[in-house]
Amino acid sequence: MFGLVLLIGIPMLFITGLLSYASYNPELSPLNDETPDKGVLGFYLFAWPTHPYWLYRLLQGVHVTLGVVLVPVLLAKLWSVIPKLFEWLPVRSIAHGLERLSLLMLVGGVIFEFVTGIFNIQLYYVFPGSFYRLHFYGAWVFIAAFVVHVCLKIGRMARALRSRSLGDELRTDLAHTVPEPPDPDGLVAASPASPTMTRRGAVGMVGAGSLLLFVVTAGQSIGGRLRATALLAPHNRDPGSGPNSFQVNKTAAKVGITPALVGPTWRLEVHGHGVPRVFTRDQLLAMPQHAAALPIACVEGWSTEDQQWSGLRLADLAALAGVPDAASVLVQSIQPPGPFTRVVLRGNQIHDPRALLALRVNGAHLSLDHGYPARIIVPANPGVNNTKWVHRLTFRA
Repeated sequence: MFGLVLLIGIPMLFITGLLSYASYNPELSPLNDETPDKGVLGFYLFAWPTHPYWLYRLLQGVHVTLGVVLVPVLLAKLWSVIPKLFEWLPVRSIAHGLERLSLLMLVGGVIFEFVTGIFNIQLYYVFPGSFYRLHFYGAWVFIAAFVVHVCLKIGRMARALRSRSLGDELRTDLAHTVPEPPDPDGLVAASPASPTMTRRGAVGMVGAGSLLLFVVTAGQSIGGRLRATALLAPHNRDPGSGPNSFQVNKTAAKVGITPALVGPTWRLEVHGHGVPRVFTRDQLLAMPQHAAALPIACVEGWSTEDQQWSGLRLADLAALAGVPDAASVLVQSIQPPGPFTRVVLRGNQIHDPRALLALRVNGAHLSLDHGYPARIIVPANPGVNNTKWVHRLTFRA
């Protein structure tokens, strides 16, 4: 039963993880690519859409929440096969050696993926390199071993599930709980001790653990009243009140943005065809303003409700730059150099009427932590690609 749950859940984790990677548009520019040496592993990449606008919020919410919820199931599955993990002799033949190698990749891979993923969503940056790269390659190693293992064991799992009624098992009390019959893999002890828990109790305990983790995690992406229950979400603390009181990934102070950098001397440079255009913030505010209701969603799984943004359409800025049919735009922040201080957006992201250089949010000027004096907001775009503290846009045909 635990294996069946993982057989459904793990492919969902893998697919949503791959789609999350695709959402960064890594094949568009080296600036967007956190795994530049991926080679053929990027075969599936495609132009990331802007419809529906909540796509990334749903995708990453499912990925992170499902990963956390599956932890008790994974631990129970590993507990159920502990004898297999430590059997002696480790290798008896070439075939057995290959099976053991796949098992090492399977167990090592799944532990690595779950541990690095949970560390990342809890903001424990203890990785010996880029989280994106480690998690991406670890996922491919694990899924290869997972496919091999499924091919080897799917028949046995199907026979086991058909051998007894699930309802009968869950109704069996402790007095009538008996050991499994001997199996060819040697997982059943030769002289098992008396049971201290029914199979119903084991399944219920694991299910209760998963349900508890769902309750204290899912609210960070679902929002509403459940947001207050997301106790395991570091970014889900009470942000206070007011128009700018919603979650923020990194504060201005944390990345080195000072009031002096965004003071009266700040200018927006718009490059394209011909002489660059330079604007003050007051000049930008004097232009026709457009509005869009969009959330912010982050790779750690947290997201905001829809916020009411207003500012200039990226498509209008592209026209001002003399590139009305722009195929991409390089967005640069005044943030000191580091990851995601420069990103490239696709043509479909530029020309979506909801894609803005935002100057205001919820009827108020942006706060410094939310990107004052100007930030990018694009539908279905990962939060880190909605660049804050923008000072230069370079549109390209």
